Order: sequence, then structure tokens, then C-alpha cells
Amino acid sequence: MRRAAAPIQTINVSAYRIPTDAHESDGTFQWDATTLVLVEATAGNVTGIGFSYADRATATLINDSLGQVVTGIDALDIPRAWIAMVQAIRNVGRPGIASMAISAVDNALWDLKARLLEQPLVSLLGAARDALPIYGSGGFTSYTDEQLQDQLRGWVEQGIPRVKMKIGRDPARDVHRVAAAREATADEAELFVDANGAYSRKQALELAYTFSDFNVSWFEEPVSSDDLEGLRLMRDDGPPGMDIAAGEYGYDETYFRCMLEAGAVDVLQADATRCAGITGFMMTDALCQAAHIPLSSHCGPSMHLHAGCAAKTIRHAEYFHDHVRIENMLFDGVAQPIDGAVRPDLTRPGHGLEFKHADAEQYKI
Repeated sequence: MRRAAAPIQTINVSAYRIPTDAHESDGTFQWDATTLVLVEATAGNVTGIGFSYADRATATLINDSLGQVVTGIDALDIPRAWIAMVQAIRNVGRPGIASMAISAVDNALWDLKARLLEQPLVSLLGAARDALPIYGSGGFTSYTDEQLQDQLRGWVEQGIPRVKMKIGRDPARDVHRVAAAREATADEAELFVDANGAYSRKQALELAYTFSDFNVSWFEEPVSSDDLEGLRLMRDDGPPGMDIAAGEYGYDETYFRCMLEAGAVDVLQADATRCAGITGFMMTDALCQAAHIPLSSHCGPSMHLHAGCAAKTIRHAEYFHDHVRIENMLFDGVAQPIDGAVRPDLTRPGHGLEFKHADAEQYKI
């Protein structure tokens, strides 16, 4: 029997600028607010939601172009809608704003499809696991030693066995800060560091060996993620047992393929709020499977929960302080960590999230 079509009726987009709870910085950037771009897609009197952490310009592109491109397409035909959006931004350029705009719409369409079928999204995608391991992430370079230690210790006390801190803003203090982090976590958690591309090759390689004295097991973007040779150098010549990770700035499958073919990473990162949505994220999982490289999701934990539980190569998800705070503020149905992992609520359709419009109104731009 042929199913009834459910054409996409409306794509509504809104943007919200939420101040951070403290000044935040990493090795190469600093900020005091985060913008969330929300998409609400409707078909058959059902609404799905998706979002990206992006600039307000992303919302403009969705409102002026992408929303019209997908309107009228059957909501169950997500590949058709995804291809239409990718074709529509040909003259705009795929990386950056355009890909984040596609991400927000694609994420909403997956939620819409699952709600139309009255299924949790992980069931629609096909579950590979029941829970998604996480690592606590923050440890900003703007923090005092006490703030850093309190945050990392708090995650460990919640039962999260992996924590990550930012480095690279002041290389002369980084060894001291890593030592403080290890003191706070003792041997109860894996310790990750993230330089956000702040170091030169030789600087990163030297520090990697020093960090290994504190049992640092993950070095993220020790050099620029565009420096594939430098990442490969770190992977080949760095300390045994220290994974080199990068990929959060990947916007399309070609970027990820080039990084994998260069042998640049031990773990590839991808972000469904940047890499053209859940569709792009699952394509990246397939690339990782072919390359025998594990995948880790970057930021936006609520947008990765169901896809992460469906991804075959996933290692863990980033439980990023700023985004965890925003998602708990503005959404109902946010999964809370238990024993170092988050689990989809299989009683709720789609992502399992409901946007709290009244609470968010004060942040709307």
C-alpha cells in the first residue's frame, strides 16, 4: 500500500543569543555569548525541531532561501530535501554559514520524520547501542586554576570518566594548568586537552611529551586542523597512547575524506550542527567505518544523542559546558548523564526535545 505523502508545509526559523555564565576563551578565540539558530519544520500538523550553534546570518539564509527550497517536498524524503539544499547554495559556498544552515533544517526534518512515524529518532536510524558515552568539556583558558579544578572535579563526581580542558592561550602556563587539572581529577578520569590549533608543530610535539607525564590521552587540534601534515606528524611522532583528534570544522564529506586519507587523526570529530546535519553526520560515520577510524561528536550533545547511538564508529560525545547549559535552559526532554553516558528516552518521538518558547523569548534576536 502506498503511504500518504506529508509535504513540508512551513519552515520557521528564529535565533537566540544567550550570554555565557562567565567569560570563555580557548587557545585562539574568546566569547561572552552563544547564538542558537532554531528551525521548526511542519508537515501534516506535526512539527519537528532542529538547531545549530551559528551566527544569525545562518537564520537569514534559511529564511530567505533554504526554507523555500524544501517546502512542498515529502517530509519522509529527507535525502531529496538535503540534495535540494546543497544544490541551492552552490553559488554561496558550502563551508561555514551555508552548511550550518543546512544542518539546522536537516536536523529539524529528521525530528519531523520521526514524529510523523511516532518513533524515537534512534529507532528510525537504527540503534547500534543503548547509550552514548560522554566526556565533560570546558576548562576554558579564561578560568582560574580553582575554577578549572572545580569544574573538572564536578564532572568526575557526576560519574563522567573523561574530562577535557582548553590550552594554548598562554603556552607558558599550560603545563601548570594541566598539572592542576590532573591534581583535581587524580587517576579517576581520562584527561583530554584541546589547543584549538594554537601551537606550531614543534611546540605541540614538545608539549605533547610533557603532557604525557600527566597521562593526557587525547590531544585535540594541537596544530591547525588545516595543517594535515602537522597533524600526521603529531600522530606519528607523538607519545604512544595519546590520540590526536580533529575534524570539528568539517562542513562536508570531502573535508573528512581528505583528513582520513592523510592519516591525520586517530579519532575524527564531526558536528551535526555544522556538517550538513544528521544526514552529513551519518555519512561521516560511514567514512570512518571504511577508514577504520573512530568518530567522536563535537559539542551540541542533545543534537547528537540519537545519531550517536546509531553511528557504528562512535567513541563518545562532547558534553560541552556552554551548550549543556543552554540546552537545559531552553529545552524540555534533555537527557541527563548516568554513569558517564546519556541515553535516548524511547518513550518520546524524534529527538525527544520540546523548545521552551516563553523561556527563550528574552534571548531572541
